[in-house]
Amino acid sequence: MQHGRLIAVSMGPGDPGLITRHAWEQLCRPDTIWTYPVRSLKKDSYALAIAQRAGLHMPEQHQALLFPMTHDTEILAKHWMRAAQQVQQMLEGGRDVLFLVEGDASTYASYIYLGRTLKAIAPHLQTQVIAGVNAFNAACATLQMPLSEQDDTIAIVPAAYGTSAIARMLRDFDTLVLMKVKPLLDDILNLLEAHDIAQYARFIEKAGAPEERIVHDVLSLRGEKVNYLSLLVVRNPHRQRGEMVRGCKKKTQEPVLEN
Repeated sequence: MQHGRLIAVSMGPGDPGLITRHAWEQLCRPDTIWTYPVRSLKKDSYALAIAQRAGLHMPEQHQALLFPMTHDTEILAKHWMRAAQQVQQMLEGGRDVLFLVEGDASTYASYIYLGRTLKAIAPHLQTQVIAGVNAFNAACATLQMPLSEQDDTIAIVPAAYGTSAIARMLRDFDTLVLMKVKPLLDDILNLLEAHDIAQYARFIEKAGAPEERIVHDVLSLRGEKVNYLSLLVVRNPHRQRGEMVRGCKKKTQEPVLEN
């Protein structure tokens, strides 16, 4: 019997209009099994909700896969293994399995761990990734705010790295995309204010979803509890850059020593 493939279907950040044509074609196939991540068996899947808002209907066979919100590596590994084993069983039944992923499947996505674990326990099974729109791309488009210009440098960083790391990156990058800002939001806002760049930052929550929220005055968010699916795009106009030649930093000429 021919085995099925695991296909990571990137759903974009929330707007069904941002589902790519390739992803749409897969989602319209009647012969697949849908799987989708949930943080708790009592909570809905954000990725599945995007498909439902698009008017797509789940196939008869579908399965939620549990990816809990924890930093405990042993607990996470246990759930990754269980999810991979569930998918393996479906694939060995001969049908393709779609794994619906919010945003892009290669960017901070639960699929990364699912695909890696499946490859480890069942290397004979095939996988495929369909690229999608990231939340920060959608956010910049909505804000009509450039992510980069000409030779700009960009850093995409989980905010959990902390304010010390973010402060260093403000010196080295023209644009910072700070992902998952919820736990450290007030500390980040204090840092931006101290560097006099809070006015160049924009906050967006659930980009593209019906509940999307944009905040231009980011300091007004102090003390507020925001959604997990939130990010900050920070432009730093004060950053000093070296002289540029054809898109690269000009090298300092070494002195010539005479005999």
